[in-house]
Amino acid sequence: RAAPPLFPSGGGEPLSPALQSAALTATLLGLSPDLRYKSSADPEALKKPPLATLDLLGGADMDAARKATSLAQGILMTRGLVGSPANYLTPTAMAEAATAIAGMSKGGALTIQVLEKAECEALGMGSYLGVSQGAMEPPKFIHMTLSPPGGKVCKRVCLIGKGLTFDSGGYNIKAGAGSMIEKMKFDMGGAGAVLGAARVLADAPPAGVEVHFIVAACENMVSETAMRPGDILTASNGKTIEVVNTDAEGRLTLADALVYAETKTGGKVDAIVDVATLTGACIIALGPAYAGLWSDNDELSDKLLGSAKASGEPLWRMPLAPEYAEQIKSPISDLKNLGNGPQGGSITAALFLKEFVKETPWAHMDIAGPVWDDKQGGATGYGVKTLVDFVESHAA
Repeated sequence: RAAPPLFPSGGGEPLSPALQSAALTATLLGLSPDLRYKSSADPEALKKPPLATLDLLGGADMDAARKATSLAQGILMTRGLVGSPANYLTPTAMAEAATAIAGMSKGGALTIQVLEKAECEALGMGSYLGVSQGAMEPPKFIHMTLSPPGGKVCKRVCLIGKGLTFDSGGYNIKAGAGSMIEKMKFDMGGAGAVLGAARVLADAPPAGVEVHFIVAACENMVSETAMRPGDILTASNGKTIEVVNTDAEGRLTLADALVYAETKTGGKVDAIVDVATLTGACIIALGPAYAGLWSDNDELSDKLLGSAKASGEPLWRMPLAPEYAEQIKSPISDLKNLGNGPQGGSITAALFLKEFVKETPWAHMDIAGPVWDDKQGGATGYGVKTLVDFVESHAA
């Protein structure tokens, strides 16, 4: 297929580069359906031929075209990861995908380290490993680092993505109507967004910004070795956690990832943003189109909201209500992994995460709603544009 987008002009002037880039990104995304799992027996009508050429008419800006192409590639990669069934996208396969992304970076600007189970044990990541212990697939803790051009670092930003390649719910198994267990391949949507952002930013690393991309990848499964309701886990910052529900697992993996981001990334961190398909409560509060934002820092929150608005990705700030913090206190350990009842569940989840960041400005994005849209074909790639714009806003 060939596509000839025509850019209209107003008053003899072509569209601005920003509008051209947005239009081209949308065009590329719209012409790139995910047909990886269609068999040769499917009717040809269902198998659209791949896009071969894209001819730009009407005074196209080539820098805008290059940016649009890079952004579309990152979003399509995210969609591909999020849309991959769990028997294809295992934690190991995710680590391999991240390694491939690093390998595509110009001049080796993006490097990767994958911590194996034994290395995570040595770092005391009992919260993360507690989630993974019931799965046959080994956990993979992914840490990618993007260095700025010239190597001069003015800002350090950490992006963390929840990386549950499948979430059965554990012993509190997802069951019954509305459990969405068949869609729990998308429980790594946060990781998908972070890896997609890494793919885009590696094409043109922002000046002066060192970016860390972190994913604690694993599965949450049921087996004789799985964590049980009532177990107590110890996170890498020494805090103990009573597991009152094994289906509140994402926050357990993020806990150790947050500690790692603040203490193991080579220097003072200026901002930590975690992205996760964390709670159904967020969908109830905001519906399927909006992601929720929680932060303990107004400046960081404003930057993220500005990036989301500029990117066209709906994001709404939610209260980090301190009066709800008592709900995550346990009588027998420091914390418990679930609040009291269904009310305010996305808020208590955010408050739990806040317990694992000491001083660094931190924000949490719950993308459980917009990560997936059946009407638009499944995985949306939500978050990539916002994260890219947010990191670029820190450029020197």
